[in-house]
Amino acid sequence: MNIEFLRLSPADGEALADFLTQEEWPYHAGTQDRATVRQRVADGFYDGEETRTFWVLVNGERFGLVTLQDLTDDTPIFDLRLGQAWRGRGVGTKAVHWLTGYLFTELPGISRIEGTTRQDNHAMRAIFRKCGYAKEAHYREAWPAPDGTCHDAIGYGILRRDWLSGTVTPPDWQDEPASSDR
Repeated sequence: MNIEFLRLSPADGEALADFLTQEEWPYHAGTQDRATVRQRVADGFYDGEETRTFWVLVNGERFGLVTLQDLTDDTPIFDLRLGQAWRGRGVGTKAVHWLTGYLFTELPGISRIEGTTRQDNHAMRAIFRKCGYAKEAHYREAWPAPDGTCHDAIGYGILRRDWLSGTVTPPDWQDEPASSDR
């Protein structure tokens, strides 16, 4: 399996509209419509100073999307979407490895990268761990689903120094002083 990453171009409006509207995205909020996607491409929403978007190509075909956001901040975030046919086949892990290296290489001023997923997205949580990201946050009932259910959101991050050394430094979850006060 050959995986490549190709930066989205302004000419990709129709292809992106197809990609975002023809699949179910169970862990992504909101409904995409073709006109909005096309307009956002034309407006530079997916590619500009703050954002870069890449197609995930598997054997030369577009099967995923990586969107890197907040690129002018010291802690960028990302969104990863893979077509159903390629979920559970290692493509997500390769994409997160790639985007981590890309961000730390292309943006030498950043010290960390963040990502958030729903608590029940076990595949994405496993990808974060495989790629050296540490669990940093647990937001209770913070991710509404289309059916109105609120799921917990889980935040992960990787530090540049951990990426360089191949280690994972977990946060100190026991940092509050012991107290009998409530």
